[in-house]
Amino acid sequence: MHRLLSAITCSALALFTAGLSAQTDVEALVTQGNDRGAIACATCHQADGAGQAQAGFPRLAGMDSDHFMDQLQSYRDGTRNNPVMAPIAKALSEEEGRALAEYYEKQQAPAGASSDLAPEVRVVGERLAQSGDWQGRELPACVQCHGPNGEGVGSAFPALAGQHASYIQSQIEAWKRGERSNDPLGLMKVVADKLSAEETQAVAAYFAQLGAAAETSGTSAAESPGSQP
Repeated sequence: MHRLLSAITCSALALFTAGLSAQTDVEALVTQGNDRGAIACATCHQADGAGQAQAGFPRLAGMDSDHFMDQLQSYRDGTRNNPVMAPIAKALSEEEGRALAEYYEKQQAPAGASSDLAPEVRVVGERLAQSGDWQGRELPACVQCHGPNGEGVGSAFPALAGQHASYIQSQIEAWKRGERSNDPLGLMKVVADKLSAEETQAVAAYFAQLGAAAETSGTSAAESPGSQP
């Protein structure tokens, strides 16, 4: 019995230590990177995953962990072309990538951008996001794939609400230029090609402020202005 209890105690301690070690490793990756070429995630995305709007670095906080992993793989295989992220993704092991994905998924998403959009910008952005322009250009609404008010759907369609407008805009432009080709069935390439520069800015600004509007009012994104029943 004594030996059995000792074995159980040792096993429990080993599990606890492994969990603690894994947590410490994640913190080290976020704040220091690793010794194989991956710089600290916090350098661009901040430790809480808030990102940096002015620099165009996306918010990672609250991001679906499977989507996070899919994007790392896209940087590795070249379906997302980014000279900064590609070498970082390749320098992360599968275990490190998963640990980071789960870490950032648990971070609370910060508030989005200011909701003080010019009326004409909001009208254009909301119309395209919520209704699209199917009859005119066979352009689907953004929410058809990204969920009500851009809350995201699974790993294939990330949340847009509260994401930085600069990042949303840069990615639409990347699909136009062919620098991204990791969208399901090429859907985003088709959408991006049909959006003008002004429409791209309007849609990006609309989604960026949705997160701020929802969190400021204390309501869910589905209850924020412009939501569909």
